[in-house]
Amino acid sequence: MASGIFAILDDIAALMDDVAVASKIATKKTAGILGDDLAVNAEKATGFLASRELPVLWAITKGSLLNKLIIVPIALLLNVFFPIAIKYILILGGFYLAFEGVEKIMEYLFHRKDTTNEAKVEAVVAEDSVAAEKAKVKSAITTDFILSVEIVIIALGTVLGKSLSLQIITVSVVAFLATVGVYGIVALIVRMDDAGYKLIKTSREKGPIAGLGRFLVRALPFVIKLLAIVGTFALILVSGGIFAHYIDFLHHALPTLPGIVKELLFGLAGGIIVVILFTIGKKLFKKKK
Repeated sequence: MASGIFAILDDIAALMDDVAVASKIATKKTAGILGDDLAVNAEKATGFLASRELPVLWAITKGSLLNKLIIVPIALLLNVFFPIAIKYILILGGFYLAFEGVEKIMEYLFHRKDTTNEAKVEAVVAEDSVAAEKAKVKSAITTDFILSVEIVIIALGTVLGKSLSLQIITVSVVAFLATVGVYGIVALIVRMDDAGYKLIKTSREKGPIAGLGRFLVRALPFVIKLLAIVGTFALILVSGGIFAHYIDFLHHALPTLPGIVKELLFGLAGGIIVVILFTIGKKLFKKKK
């Protein structure tokens, strides 16, 4: 009896050791997409009132965890029974990400806010802040879903051919770490100014600590602008990477160009196509109405 228990414990220890090794490899392979995920979600979690930043971030985090709870079992089942479906799901998700990225660029280039009507814009935002907040949270969770699919698929790819128990635990660990790590860092970013303000007050506005606090307060607007730019291009690059890896024709196209340039071009092209189709569809829908 005792020998049987020790054998079970030995098996569990061996499994955990395999999980640790596999999780380390999977985390390294998903590092690039996690960086893009951080940039995208940090940009989406900013732009709210200070009192709403953490509640909004918590809502997005809960949505991200729910995404993982949906994606992980479906990915494992599809990998067993219908593996080809994963490829097409990723491609469709890529078009959505490309659309979001290109739409942001077009909005910046052609639909920038009129500063003369700033007061009117602020009044509208104040009246409709709850609806705007919900819409932004929904958009962030949807984008997180697409990025989570790719993270889970990459993690799953590192343990193909291994036992089902190892696949389940490894993918689950990577999915959990991705959510906690990404949104933990995002929380630190969006609260930079509060941390800086506290440093200034605790040091009585004197000395190097107060200087650090002032730096954090002043740096936050620039960090947010930078994240907006990086997040937009991250969407395009991630989508372009999906197209380059999962569409055979594009995988072999433009062999002389660097990978990042190819992915940027493919992402832009995919986004422009979807924006055109979406615009045409919206106009046709309005005509029918």
